[in-house]
Amino acid sequence: MVSNSEKGKHFQLRARRALTRTLENDFDLEVKIPIGQPPKDHTFDLAFGDRKLVGECKAFTWTASCNAPSAKISTLREAAHYLQQLPSGTTGFIVMQRQCHSVKGEALADYFCRLNSHLIGTVAVLELSDADALRVVYGSFPPLVEPGLPN
Repeated sequence: MVSNSEKGKHFQLRARRALTRTLENDFDLEVKIPIGQPPKDHTFDLAFGDRKLVGECKAFTWTASCNAPSAKISTLREAAHYLQQLPSGTTGFIVMQRQCHSVKGEALADYFCRLNSHLIGTVAVLELSDADALRVVYGSFPPLVEPGLPN
């Protein structure tokens, strides 16, 4: 049986490979960056060497009974909050695993952005498919210029 932390680490590595392939530049893992006032180090999942792109990876799913995973949605809101605290000129992003609702067909990333756009701010939300394709769900993320929801 694979633990949740092992699943998360596996997803983080998949996201890193997909982003590295897309941007043709490698990402560092588990990077400490000072945020807030007074500044305090927070460990982010991924960051470009120059720290201009910093992100979190979330491999969340709908609940077994096809309900929204409320605790995980709270974790996504918290991640967006931390990413908004990054220094000016830094692009914050969240990479979510593609997970579609079994009845409605809505992807969890789309659901999260639809209901929480007022909290996400300038943070980009990306979705990683099982085939390791990236899609911009919300915001802008160069060079992935596929339009997402309006800011």
